[in-house]
Amino acid sequence: MSGEDSFNAQDLQTKVLKSENKRFYLDVKENNRGRFLKITEVNTQARTKNKITFALSSVEEFRNFLNMFTDFYNNLGPTPANTTRDGKLKSEFMKKDDKRYFLDLKENSRGRFLRISQVVRYARQHVAFPAILLVELRNAINEVLEEFGGDDGEGAQNTLPQSRECKVEQKKFYFDVGRNDRGVFLRLTEAKNNFRQNITIPRSGWKQVRDILDEFCRYEENGTGGYSQFPITEIEQPSPSSLSPAGYSEQPEPNF
Repeated sequence: MSGEDSFNAQDLQTKVLKSENKRFYLDVKENNRGRFLKITEVNTQARTKNKITFALSSVEEFRNFLNMFTDFYNNLGPTPANTTRDGKLKSEFMKKDDKRYFLDLKENSRGRFLRISQVVRYARQHVAFPAILLVELRNAINEVLEEFGGDDGEGAQNTLPQSRECKVEQKKFYFDVGRNDRGVFLRLTEAKNNFRQNITIPRSGWKQVRDILDEFCRYEENGTGGYSQFPITEIEQPSPSSLSPAGYSEQPEPNF
């Protein structure tokens, strides 16, 4: 999915925070997947735009972290603080479905700021708030919660399984369940260094894939002498009427 705001979202509320040459828009929106908060950072001087999104059910947790960061920042004092090599003063992490969020209070030559990074599979987006806006941001989030609560709405996908990941040798595999107008599907992503590829499996095929993997595991556990002894499953050949003039089977591309 490219983002919640790409699904004909309806605007429910907008708040604006300003700091020097930056503007921050906090938009509560709703689409067929539910309600969510979109935070957009606009640099009017550099003419750049960054954005992240939160499901409304994760906004309260985000607000709680903002309280922690605000208290920590207020206790730092005006003198430069001890930081790590990358300038981090404090870091926290949160996760919602297939999204991971990294919250880092950092310091550089221009001052202190809160960087909020959103990672969906291997794609990363971020916004950065000057630390002096932490109280305003926290108050704006409080107002969102007072107005809308923490309910994602009728279109929410709360019943979908949580995303999972695992590492095998030098590769990482990400398992993300999603939904579109054709139904529920599993997106399996293989990642190694800068290489990424993924496949999608409709929910109707999950049990078949599970049964095949179970069979492979049983052969491995029983020590049957190698995979060459696996039973061979014959694949039904397409009928001549289903072949194109070039002799290839014409099958539609999956739309997940």
